[in-house]
Amino acid sequence: MSARETILTALHTRFSMLPTCALRGDVLPERVPAQGLLILRDGEPGEPEVTLSPLRYHYQHRAEIEAVVQGTNDRDAAFDTLCASIGAALAADRTLGGLCDWVEAEAPQPVDLPLEGAAGLKAAVIPVVLHYSTADPLS
Repeated sequence: MSARETILTALHTRFSMLPTCALRGDVLPERVPAQGLLILRDGEPGEPEVTLSPLRYHYQHRAEIEAVVQGTNDRDAAFDTLCASIGAALAADRTLGGLCDWVEAEAPQPVDLPLEGAAGLKAAVIPVVLHYSTADPLS
């Protein structure tokens, strides 16, 4: 597996330990679980900085987490709890077991999405910046 895939898999595994449903690259399901839903998107590795001798590619990869809660009662509190759990999961190990130099999330920009005939959603895309280096952009 490439370094990028190994890191994204480790990030997904970290979120899978939370009491919410954590998916990777899936579409939003018809029903959002009561604890909320996280969908990890691979994002963009961006243009690396390159150092020579030894040759290394240094990435600031921007993955994204779609965080979603649904309901009418305490939706704001549930969303806040979900975002806090993401932050706590990242803060527990900022290097993902040594796979990254550093992992940091950016602040969410939540939106309320009404649904006809169902309880509305509160959702946000949370960018997660993964700082890592590889010897080859394809490995």
